Amino acid sequence: MTRNRVPAVVLFDIDGTLLDSGGAGARALGRAFEELLGLRPSFEGVRFDGATDPWLVREISARAGRELDAGTTEALLERYVELLPAELTAATRYRLLPGVVATLDALGAAGAPLGLCTGNVVRGARAKLSHGGLWERFPFGGFGSDAEARDEIVRAALSRAAGALGRPLAPEEALVVGDTPRDVAAARAAGVPCLAVASGRHDLAELRATGAEHAAASLESPEARRALFGE
Repeated sequence: MTRNRVPAVVLFDIDGTLLDSGGAGARALGRAFEELLGLRPSFEGVRFDGATDPWLVREISARAGRELDAGTTEALLERYVELLPAELTAATRYRLLPGVVATLDALGAAGAPLGLCTGNVVRGARAKLSHGGLWERFPFGGFGSDAEARDEIVRAALSRAAGALGRPLAPEEALVVGDTPRDVAAARAAGVPCLAVASGRHDLAELRATGAEHAAASLESPEARRALFGE
């Protein structure tokens, strides 16, 4: 394996990139709305893929004709993360996606620090990854609890990565791995190259059309290996 081209840090999205939660997140969020607002929300037309948790709460509320203050938004997110572990346990379709464990193992062996770059709030990210035994692999990251805009989440992840490395980190030294056009756009806005993997709801042709520096069918594909390891 060629290792001199491994990125200085690799920042992974969660949903659709590392795992499929089997709809646990949507169910937990729906229950939070019902319990706190007496509202059974409709998710029709709401794009969960690539969205941040704060944006989802705001968007779902707006579609129901409700405008939430910051305190109510925070309470909904708090209840959501309280409900999420039980929904993950009940999710019969929860799974880690193809190539994830092998890729993380290989990156660790190559000495590449691993971080997160996700729209999930921290506790939601922890619940989803812990359910699959992955949380401890990621000592830092950027989260939906840092910002609603995904490019700001990328910048938060870069800042924490630099702290972990103990040196300044140029954006082009990192690599964001995600499965949606929103991941690509956020990485580009922050100046970070992106590997787009068609392991979620977007196919390879659509991801290539975003102009991502790298696009691959999955983390098992040769294109992904080249992006991550220079093979």
